[in-house]
Amino acid sequence: MNTVLITGSSRGIGRETALVFAQNGWNVAIHGYRHPERLASLEQEIKRLGVQCLSFTGDICDSYFVEQMIAGTISCFGGLDCLVNNAGISRVGLFTDTSEKDWQEMFHTNVMPLFASCKSVLPHMIRRQSGTILNISSVWGGAGASCEVLYSAAKGAVNTFTKALAKEVAPSNISVNAVAFGMIDTEMNSGFTEEEKDMIRQEIPADRIAGPREAAEMIYHTCTAPRYLTGEIITFSGGW
Repeated sequence: MNTVLITGSSRGIGRETALVFAQNGWNVAIHGYRHPERLASLEQEIKRLGVQCLSFTGDICDSYFVEQMIAGTISCFGGLDCLVNNAGISRVGLFTDTSEKDWQEMFHTNVMPLFASCKSVLPHMIRRQSGTILNISSVWGGAGASCEVLYSAAKGAVNTFTKALAKEVAPSNISVNAVAFGMIDTEMNSGFTEEEKDMIRQEIPADRIAGPREAAEMIYHTCTAPRYLTGEIITFSGGW
């Protein structure tokens, strides 16, 4: 049975992704930090689906914690086939109102976990000559967004990290891709008013904002694609 580890899976896209993998018969390791009660609820929901689940609570920016989480997953399930780097934060506001601390926090939370998790899991995947890594990005990582300069820059780093690492590990039959999401109806976007969401919706050719379940299904689809798909930033935006 295959095993997946999903970071930032206590809510939103991460939670739905864990459920989609579980419903498809995967053992699932889940991770959260600020919402342990939601993580516990998700663990029970996954186990009711008839698969095994292991949960970890800790700071994804702490490389020691990440090492222990990945080692614990491999020890429990006998291997780790897929890593989904989903944890991250966003910030909306004028660039002139941001601080150096905001900049450091944005990159530390959105980029550092990729370094820590991939550094920890790759020796295992290389030994097995098999594995899949999927990083969660944003359309703003390619296009850039006004009032989201820091977030856009961090997701741009995610994109180039993905492309570069994919080239390095492709000879070991390891695929590394990213899904760049457009507007998804999650708590991360709860700061937008209904009027603002309606304005965004009018810009989307699909004429709607996607739900987290759709996003999760796209993640699963990408992770289970043939390994020849690697080094790609796949846009999921309704044509936005």
